[in-house]
Amino acid sequence: MGNHRIVVGVEGSGYARAALIWAIKEAEVRNSLVEVVTVYGPTFVPASPDLGYVPLDSFDLLNEVENTQSEVIESALAATNNPNIEIRRTLVKGRAADTLLKVAKDADLLVVGNRGRGGFSGLRLGSVSQSISHHSPCPLVIVRTGLNEEN
Repeated sequence: MGNHRIVVGVEGSGYARAALIWAIKEAEVRNSLVEVVTVYGPTFVPASPDLGYVPLDSFDLLNEVENTQSEVIESALAATNNPNIEIRRTLVKGRAADTLLKVAKDADLLVVGNRGRGGFSGLRLGSVSQSISHHSPCPLVIVRTGLNEEN
């Protein structure tokens, strides 16, 4: 498959799903692998919108982040009729913008949703897409979409 690689920042929102769907379709054309990167920072996640934050030990947090990433990947693959695309899953603790830029070094494309916030505080791509647009080491695609768009 060569070294073609499309990096997608995914944090569990509909925007992230749309970005991943776009990247999977593009990967088919370019014969690339898709590296799905989920950056997580906080050790606190919302228990529910009303309950504020509950501390989770790092194992629980990692589990939750992994499950969220998997759900977005499965949903995007289903939406693109499960093409035969190699998906690399990357979970990194850190600051979203800096971390995505590091992972995207030597990638063909970096793809993010135009905004979004998954179930986790701190996994936000709105401000991230803005900050990486100035420093991306490779071409950057910002997929703009509504949450409920199917394509």
